[in-house]
Amino acid sequence: MSYQDTYSESQVILTAVKIIAPFTLTYGLFMTFHGADTPGGSFQGGAIIGVTVLMLAFAFGIEPTREWLRNAVLVGLVAGGVAVFIGVGLAAMALGGNFLEYDRFFEVWGIRQKWGMEAIEIGGIALIVAGVVITLFFATAAGFTPTRTDGRGEDE
Repeated sequence: MSYQDTYSESQVILTAVKIIAPFTLTYGLFMTFHGADTPGGSFQGGAIIGVTVLMLAFAFGIEPTREWLRNAVLVGLVAGGVAVFIGVGLAAMALGGNFLEYDRFFEVWGIRQKWGMEAIEIGGIALIVAGVVITLFFATAAGFTPTRTDGRGEDE
């Protein structure tokens, strides 16, 4: 049985998601971009952005959303976030500091420490969290079917 067989369209959910999703996405982006300066942060912003995609999946169907947001996009989000995080850390080390030592950016290039933190918050953490939330949802929605390794069939 596929999810399209069990999916039933609800006009109430569709309408609510169409109205609410732009606001939750905007709020998630706001929290992400203000993560290093105000309460909240990129972790919470990334989670809200990920949950906005989950709302779309609940309203328009999990499989159509999974087809729209391919696995390559999700892997790109998570891998890109990890690459930014590691890249900023290694850049600080290449400049003679410790991993994620933002002081080195100011001492060498004159770039304020804040921008190193912003790169980690926006480009790293938010992407990782949003990608992981969406990936875990799709993995959970797909379910798990254990396979037998003892040689017996499932009918036995």
